[in-house]
Amino acid sequence: MVTRSANATRVIEALQGRFGARLSTNRDILERHGLNEGHHRGIPPDAVFFAETTEEVALAVTLCAAEKVPVIAFGTGTALEGHVAAVNGGLCIDLSQMNRILEVNAEDLDVLVQAGVTRKQLNTDLRDTGLFFPIDPGADASLGGMAATRASGTNAVRYGTMKENVLGLTVVMADGQIIRTGGRAKKSSAGYDLTRLFVGSEGTLGIITEVRLRLYGIPEAITAAVCSFPSIEAAANTVILTIQSGIPVARIELMNEGQLQAVVAYNKLEGFEIAPHLFYEFHGTESGAREQAERAQEIAAEFGGSGFRWASTLEERNRLWAARHDVYHATCAIRPGARVWSTDVCVPISRLAELIEATRVDLEGNGLLPLIVGHAGDGNFHLGLLYDEEGSEEYQRCKAVNDRLVDRALAMGGTCTGEHGVGMGKIAKVEKEHGPAVEVMRTIKRALDPDNIMNPGKVVRMN
Repeated sequence: MVTRSANATRVIEALQGRFGARLSTNRDILERHGLNEGHHRGIPPDAVFFAETTEEVALAVTLCAAEKVPVIAFGTGTALEGHVAAVNGGLCIDLSQMNRILEVNAEDLDVLVQAGVTRKQLNTDLRDTGLFFPIDPGADASLGGMAATRASGTNAVRYGTMKENVLGLTVVMADGQIIRTGGRAKKSSAGYDLTRLFVGSEGTLGIITEVRLRLYGIPEAITAAVCSFPSIEAAANTVILTIQSGIPVARIELMNEGQLQAVVAYNKLEGFEIAPHLFYEFHGTESGAREQAERAQEIAAEFGGSGFRWASTLEERNRLWAARHDVYHATCAIRPGARVWSTDVCVPISRLAELIEATRVDLEGNGLLPLIVGHAGDGNFHLGLLYDEEGSEEYQRCKAVNDRLVDRALAMGGTCTGEHGVGMGKIAKVEKEHGPAVEVMRTIKRALDPDNIMNPGKVVRMN
């Protein structure tokens, strides 16, 4: 057997001898596990192990540690920055079979799940309890992967990100040791906050196998609305005043005219003026949600917002949000066969309009379509860049625009990625953003993973 990682054959033979078909070297399976939904090329591992328990993950990692074989955790493969690419070969541990909900503590509003449980699966299971988990990155991602990438999404303006909603973790360390962080108490001053260390570490410090999450009561009423604006600046100023006014909006999404035109064409939507739009959602009591929407409408009108449309039934809300949820597919449909480079940055919301306008000018000046959608309530926006093939002249223009986008965001006090994560795609950007602090990250990585076997080539460069 030919492997890219030295000594991987010994690990493969040991796992096959014990678990049989749950260790695969099938070419199609390897290809699938080296690829995610971003624009980065896939790099397959030497083998894939389908684990079912934390103890099995620990055994596999122990074997890899002894042979210094790289280990890459895999959830659903929905990440965007090359997070699961096996840059040095090695063993991919697929956690999708670890999909049990272990505890539901309805009185205390927390739940314990295995890492392979997906967001939709959890909320379907919780439906009869009157509780839900609100973090929605769009894709039906695994909760272990969402914790590992510090995922966010459309509800973050009200409910926060995974950082605020993970109460504790079970983690398999680089030597195979199993540790548990955090707990069910609402607060603690005991020791270092290891939970926050692993949330967002992208599998580079350990493999998350169980996640304890904060839950919320399903709102009595949900009201959605959409409104058009004469400019991105007007829409952004509406967002700023809405947040400053203390309106507890659950979602407030911004879409520029280019992106809206794409989704209107893709979904055959009617009644949308091709102009910048805000999409809102309000949670609360019947009267509370209505009052929030009415106040938001008044603020929008101050900045020239018009065509404010409401939706309160589930069917109406789904129709209204179809434009937002189908952004990726609508972008692909603009130019069938083209690749999509999806990138994101985040800035203080007071600088959002300025950044979007500068990006639009840059895109149009380079012959690229301005396709912009953002979680405006927290200053995070996404850019869809279309190109023909990797390495082409068009690809190089996209790369240059992305580089300048990050530079502008950093100059405005922002970050190179609000929620997509680093993976292998934004390592250089992390170095630019954090400077000397990156060496502190390397020190932590060396201490917990001295042989650099945990998802190497991601988050920080080690040499």
